Amino acid sequence: MSEVIKNRYDFVYLFDIKDGNPNGDPDAGNLPRVDPETGHGIVTDVCLKRKVRNYVQFTRNDYGYDIFIKEKAVLNTMIDEAHAQDEVKSKEKGEKTEAARQFMCKKYYDIRTFGAVMSTGKNAGQVRGPVQLTFARSIDQVVPLEYSITRMAVATEAEAEKQQGDNRTMGRKFTIPYGLFRCHGFVSAPFAVQTGFSEDDLTIFWEALKNMFELDHSAARGHMAARKLIVFKHESPYGNAPAHRLFDMIKVKNSRSPARDFRDYEIEIPEQKALPPNIQLIEML
Repeated sequence: MSEVIKNRYDFVYLFDIKDGNPNGDPDAGNLPRVDPETGHGIVTDVCLKRKVRNYVQFTRNDYGYDIFIKEKAVLNTMIDEAHAQDEVKSKEKGEKTEAARQFMCKKYYDIRTFGAVMSTGKNAGQVRGPVQLTFARSIDQVVPLEYSITRMAVATEAEAEKQQGDNRTMGRKFTIPYGLFRCHGFVSAPFAVQTGFSEDDLTIFWEALKNMFELDHSAARGHMAARKLIVFKHESPYGNAPAHRLFDMIKVKNSRSPARDFRDYEIEIPEQKALPPNIQLIEML
């Protein structure tokens, strides 16, 4: 595995969806998440991290790229596995937790990247991950739409008898016509030292952001795509400029209202000479 990262990174990530539901709210009947005061659409950081995890799980089979938070996982079983390792069992009682934490960081990509709480069973400590994401928010207001749909079948014979041969059943589908979402992210070099997050890990993370929607198509997210990934690389591990100052330099303007396509927006990206000293702008997508 390559060396631990030595630079801080801040990034702007733009993705869009057309006639789909980017992140349904289970407490609201799976309606698209919307800020009730402004009408802007919202996609949670948890949703985006899930897609990164899925991408790594699908595309990497090597040791060190397993996923801790995955479907049907029993977390305490994996923590117990760490405590069963010889390098953990051989430690003194007060050192076992740290040794288990190090084992978990080495084995699981998402722990090295996003962190994890591993004190639910045999204690493997807590890890604060070097990569953090904000909620994504749509550039413009979105209008959630509700569609009635029918299924030409029923689940049981009893239902068929009640409907006297007409086996249609009704359902609902929720979408937004179009939304361009903006997310901000941060990569901390000091926290990377604590988890062992490496240059190879960072390369895979960028790869996931660019391609994860291609592995996530569904009836609800048929037209969902990554559009822009603009990375600010700091010369210092602690940063050479405030993140908000850099983010403010990326401007997204609507040239048509209501927008129905990515081409309805103009993205303004500053030239290198306009950036603060010791900051490199990398347009990855």
